[in-house]
Amino acid sequence: MFANSVRVGLRAASRSSVRALSTQARASPAARYSAGALAAGAVTGFMLYNMAGNPLRLDGKAVPHGGAPGTENERSFIMIKPDGVSRQLVGQIIARFEARGYKLVGLKLVTPSKELAEKHYADLSSRPFFPGLVKYITEGTPVVAMVWEGKDVIKQGRAMLGATNPQQSAPGTIRGAHFVSVGRNGIHGSDGPESAANEIALWFKPEEISGNWKPANWDWVMADN
Repeated sequence: MFANSVRVGLRAASRSSVRALSTQARASPAARYSAGALAAGAVTGFMLYNMAGNPLRLDGKAVPHGGAPGTENERSFIMIKPDGVSRQLVGQIIARFEARGYKLVGLKLVTPSKELAEKHYADLSSRPFFPGLVKYITEGTPVVAMVWEGKDVIKQGRAMLGATNPQQSAPGTIRGAHFVSVGRNGIHGSDGPESAANEIALWFKPEEISGNWKPANWDWVMADN
């Protein structure tokens, strides 16, 4: 209903703008300025309506905050850990995901609190290394939290990262190329749709995800035919 009201209002504004512009030639300079401003306002309003009213959609519905597994709108949470940030590997890691064709829809630099770190690694809370892990992730060096979107991005993202232990990672993977210690393996990636949804919700508010845009090469990368 709101969208229809906006559409009707914009059409009316456009008609008024056309009528105003058609009389510019015989109007005073002040009147011509007002008519031009009205026309510009109508065009701007129409552009804003198109941007707000036509986000990236999946089967007629807005893409869920945690993504839509099994589609080109699948999402994964990827985090460059303090050692990866300290070693200035951020640009190289982002470049790998972009080169693969994935779309970056969430990005921020965060110094995690103890509470956030404990929630993120809650499944490891019973392990003996948990206290050291929390300390390492919260000691002051920030992490780069990201949300990537695209077909099979959860599974493919994990494959791009390599094994948890860098010494077991295949050459060419991120860990296989840049890391040697399991305690400093540089990067985290969601291991399944459920963890991806939970981690995205933990680290990002809905308004911090910018999924309503489309890379120029999207169809060339994601199409099946």
